[in-house]
Amino acid sequence: MPGTSTLFPAVLQCPRPVKIQRCIEVEGPTAPLSRPKSAHNPHHVLLALYAAIAVPSFLLVWKLVREMIHQLPLRKIPGPPPISLLKGHLPQIFDREHGWEFHLGILEKFGSVVRLRGWAGDPLLYVSDPRAIHNIIVKDQYIYEETSDFIASNLLNFGPGLVGTLGEHHRQQRKLLNPIFSINHMRYMIPIFQTVCSQLRDQLVEKVKNGPKEVEVVHWMTATALELVGQAGLGYSFECVNGTSGNEFALAVKNLSPTLFPLKVYRVFLPRIVNFVPRPVRGFAARHVPWKAVRSVVNIVDVMHKTSQQIVSEKKMALLKGDEAVLHQIGEGRDILSVLLKANVCASEEDRLSEEELLGQMSTLLFAAMDTTSSALSRIIYKLAEHQDIQDKLRGEIVKALEASDTLDYDTIHNLPYLDAVCRETLRVNPPVSFVLRTTRKDVVLPLGTPITATDGSKVSEIPIAENTGVIISIIGVNRSIAIWGADAAEWKPERWLSLLPQSVTDAHVPGVYSNTMTFLGGGRACIGFKFSQLEMKVVLATLLPVLRFCLTDTKIHWKLSSILYPSVGTSKKPTMPLEISLVSEKSG
Repeated sequence: MPGTSTLFPAVLQCPRPVKIQRCIEVEGPTAPLSRPKSAHNPHHVLLALYAAIAVPSFLLVWKLVREMIHQLPLRKIPGPPPISLLKGHLPQIFDREHGWEFHLGILEKFGSVVRLRGWAGDPLLYVSDPRAIHNIIVKDQYIYEETSDFIASNLLNFGPGLVGTLGEHHRQQRKLLNPIFSINHMRYMIPIFQTVCSQLRDQLVEKVKNGPKEVEVVHWMTATALELVGQAGLGYSFECVNGTSGNEFALAVKNLSPTLFPLKVYRVFLPRIVNFVPRPVRGFAARHVPWKAVRSVVNIVDVMHKTSQQIVSEKKMALLKGDEAVLHQIGEGRDILSVLLKANVCASEEDRLSEEELLGQMSTLLFAAMDTTSSALSRIIYKLAEHQDIQDKLRGEIVKALEASDTLDYDTIHNLPYLDAVCRETLRVNPPVSFVLRTTRKDVVLPLGTPITATDGSKVSEIPIAENTGVIISIIGVNRSIAIWGADAAEWKPERWLSLLPQSVTDAHVPGVYSNTMTFLGGGRACIGFKFSQLEMKVVLATLLPVLRFCLTDTKIHWKLSSILYPSVGTSKKPTMPLEISLVSEKSG
C-alpha cells in the first residue's frame, strides 16, 4: 500500500519478531548480558509507540474514507450550502428563533428529500417522502434506529424508559405498556379528567368574574396537563390546578425542552462522554461547568428523578397494604402506574421491568404527556382566539351536547365532529414535534415514492445510504405537503375534516398512526400515549369553552422551535402566552 513504508519502517526492515530482536541486538552490543537486550532499547519503545498510534489512526482514517465513498451518492441530492464548515446546517436546524422558517424554507425550495450537513460535513438526509418514511419507521425500523446521542441523552434525563432503549429491550417494555393505553382503559379516565378540568375552569372563572382579564395561559395548560397525567396516569396529585403557586415539578418540566434544545448541536459528543468519563466525574462536571444551560438541565433532571422515586414508592406501599389502601388512592387503582405495577408482577421474568426501568417509564410519561399536551392545548386555544368564528361554532356544538346530557362520556366526546376537526387540524398544521432524527445502523437503500431530480439532472427513485448516516424525518413536511393535502395545505381549516379528504391523502399512504399525519409518528416507536393525549385535549376544551371566551391581546406571540414547539414573548426563552379571557356571558373589550 502506498505510504506504508513511511509509517512502519522498522516493521518493513524486520518483518518477523525474531528478526526484530536480532536487529536490536546488533544496534545495542553494549547492553548488559544479564537482561534481554531489547528491554530498554529506545527503538523498541518507539516501534511500540508507532504501532499504538498508527494502527488506530489507520483504522479510523479507513473507516472515514469508506463512509465518504459510500456516501458519495448523497452528493447528488439537492440542498442548501452549509453556513458553517464545522457545524454544517446544525445551527439552523436547531435555531430556537428562526429554525421554524428554515425547515419550511428547505421544504418549499428543495422538495421531499434534501441533503444537509452535520458536524465536519457529515451528510444528513432530510426526508418528507411518505414511502421513504414508511421504510424508515416501519419496514426497516431496526436499521434506521434512534441516534446514539438521543439514547444517551434520554438515559441521563429520564432513565431506561421507552425513549431510552433500543431493539428487543424497547419491544419488551412496549409489550408490557401497550394494554394500559387501550381505548377500554381510556374510558375509565373520563371522570378523573372531568374533575381536574372543572377545577381549572373554576380557577379561570374566578380570575375573570369581574371582567375580561389578561391571563398567562401556558401556566394553566401546563398545570392541567401535569395534574391530568398525575391523577389518571400515576394516581398522584401534584395539586397544581387548585392553587396559583407554581409546582416545582411543573416548573422544571416546562423548561426542560427549551433548555435542552440549543444543546442538541453538541449532543453528538454525549455518547463518548458517557462511555469514557466515569459517572461521578460527569456528575461533578455537569453541576459545576460554567455553562448555565447544562447546570439547569441537571437541576431539572434531579427534580424529575426525585418526584418519580417518591410516586413509585408511595404506590408500591399502597399495593403491599392491599386493595383497600389502593381504593383510597387517587384513581382507585385504575391509573396507569397501578395497572403497570400489577402487570409487572404478573409478567414473566424476562418481560418484567426492573426498578430502574419503572422509574424511567414514570419520568418519560410525566415529561412526554405533560409537555406535548400543554403545547398542543396552548396552540388550539391560540388558534381559537385568532379565529373567533370557529371558537363560536365549536362552543355551540359543545353547549348543544351538554343540553342533551349534563356529563359528556367518552363516546359522546369522541362523536363531536367539530371538536374532533379542530383538534385534528391543529395537530396536522402545528404538530408539537416538527421533526425527529434517526441514524442508519448498516448500509441500506431508501426507495422514494416520488422520484426527485438530482443536481446532475438525472431522476433518482432510490438512494443508497451508508451506515452511520443521519436521517431527519420531517413531520411538518408530510403534514403540510401540497402534494398530499392540496394547495391550502399550510392553512388552518378545521372544515376540511368534515367532508371526504382528497384522494391524494389516501393515495399517499402516510405511515403515521393518527389521521394520515406524522404527528404521533408510526411503527414500533410511535407515540404510545396518543389516545390519552387526544382525550385530555377534548375534555379540557369541552369544559372551558361553554363558559370562557379567549381573545388575542396586543402582545405578539412567537412560536419557537424546540424539541416541542412552545409560545413565547419577545426574546424570552420561557414558554408564555398571555391571552384575554372573559366570561361567555360578557362582551370582551
